[in-house]
Amino acid sequence: MSRIPAIFQNLRIPVIGSPLFIISNPKLVIEQCKAGIVGSMPALNARPASQLDEWLAEITEELASYNAKNPDHPAAPFAINQIVHKSNDRLEADMELCVKYKVPIIITSLGAREEVNIAAHSYGAVVFHDVINNRFAHKAIEKGADGLIAVATGAGGHAGNKSPFALVQEIREWFDGPLSLAGSIANGNAILATQAMGADFAYIGSPFIATKEARAATEYKQTIVECTSDDIVYSNLFTGVHGNYLAPSIRAAGLDPTALPESDPSKMNFGGETNAKAWKDIWGSGQGIAAVKEITSAAEFVEKLQKEYVAAKKKLWEVTH
Repeated sequence: MSRIPAIFQNLRIPVIGSPLFIISNPKLVIEQCKAGIVGSMPALNARPASQLDEWLAEITEELASYNAKNPDHPAAPFAINQIVHKSNDRLEADMELCVKYKVPIIITSLGAREEVNIAAHSYGAVVFHDVINNRFAHKAIEKGADGLIAVATGAGGHAGNKSPFALVQEIREWFDGPLSLAGSIANGNAILATQAMGADFAYIGSPFIATKEARAATEYKQTIVECTSDDIVYSNLFTGVHGNYLAPSIRAAGLDPTALPESDPSKMNFGGETNAKAWKDIWGSGQGIAAVKEITSAAEFVEKLQKEYVAAKKKLWEVTH
């Protein structure tokens, strides 16, 4: 068993809601945490930048109030995702706000930065860094990350192309710290399978797009409900980094999802409005969305996951005893 920080002791099920660019907002984060899983959002979702101060105040105050009223069943902690790529000119200011509000968990993406880890550790936060291969995993831990998010093939948004079996196996050969796995996880059986492979947490994002609290267009939510893995396209055209996107949104933008050109990785941009518009029009999604059958609240979806997870554990026990 890997070493799990005490901050995760209030989780109802071993799930971290992944930060959804543009879509995650305080309302979704708060409901995820109240439901018993880690809620998260990218700092860059707050636009203008000054809005992040307001959002962090809202989340911390609402969760503190909830915990005061529910001492026996406190909310799960929340996380803020920081894009540490050089194109993000907000990183330093956004991290100062995370320190101000003592954000419990920092999730870093697109590069490992030692100074970000130091800032988070200054007040006792836990840092998870997402990686798509074992080489990046080593770099993240060497630079001070506490945990890893293994982003395997089939994950929504920016994703790797390695099998979760291979990626988790390679990381677990040398790392026994907290490990989360991302990639097509959308039901309780998949959560249990994640643990069986050696990870501690399932990292779930795309199903939460189809929740009432998510800041996504109704058409986007309905497309998540209607589509399957056959409708997912893997391309680097839109940001310079390979990711998974919904084919209907690509067609709606006047492009052929079966014949997309390759982008120049040197032109990557993750901090500006151009990138935001790309994600607004070209909808990201993971391959596991066939499990999403309707638009529900975040609490209802977590309840469904919890029931499926318990049933899966019971079935496994019956099979092995």
